[in-house]
Amino acid sequence: MTSKVLSNMEDLIHHMRANEIVVHRTSSSKMPTRFGDFQATTFVCKRTGVEHVALTCGDLFGRQKVPVRVHSECLTGESFGSLRCDCGEQLSHALEFFQQARLGCLIYMRGHEGRGIGIGNKIAAYALQDRGYDTMDANLELGFPVDGRDYAAAASILRLLGVSSIVLLTNNPAKLEALRAEKIDVVERRSLIVAAQSHSVDYLRTKREKFGHFLHEV
Repeated sequence: MTSKVLSNMEDLIHHMRANEIVVHRTSSSKMPTRFGDFQATTFVCKRTGVEHVALTCGDLFGRQKVPVRVHSECLTGESFGSLRCDCGEQLSHALEFFQQARLGCLIYMRGHEGRGIGIGNKIAAYALQDRGYDTMDANLELGFPVDGRDYAAAASILRLLGVSSIVLLTNNPAKLEALRAEKIDVVERRSLIVAAQSHSVDYLRTKREKFGHFLHEV
């Protein structure tokens, strides 16, 4: 078999995997919030069994340039109000933005706690940070990859919702690249900047300097 045929086969396999639907829809209901009214739709990933949630505002099917936030679960920042990260504020800002635009989709990715290491290991990483490690080195010290998150489920959810192209609300270039690798048409990126404060400034500086996040204001 020639190298050209092998290359064509690899391209075909990559295309099929990138367009594979890896979730199935399980339920949907109206979701009134303090930000406004959303439609909540749940999905289960066929590969992992993890449930994810999409909060949508407006009619998304077939729409171009839909504002989208793919948000990683953060129990500490969102439920406990931890000041060690900006996750809770980013979540609030995204939902406010969607309501103002009367259009948008927040995909809440469960299983992404601590860039994929889970809540227990995340707290262990915090303990290392108290000893001088940054967020990247703490994950590595615990034996985990720098970032173990996967976005195939998010891409499948966007396909099932019928979104044609998106404006991605993120500061993270890796998230942008991951969705494009999944064949999602990201036509624009918008920053989602929140104010730094004493407990989060080192975390945000590490995001900028080691992860390449678009946080030039920090």
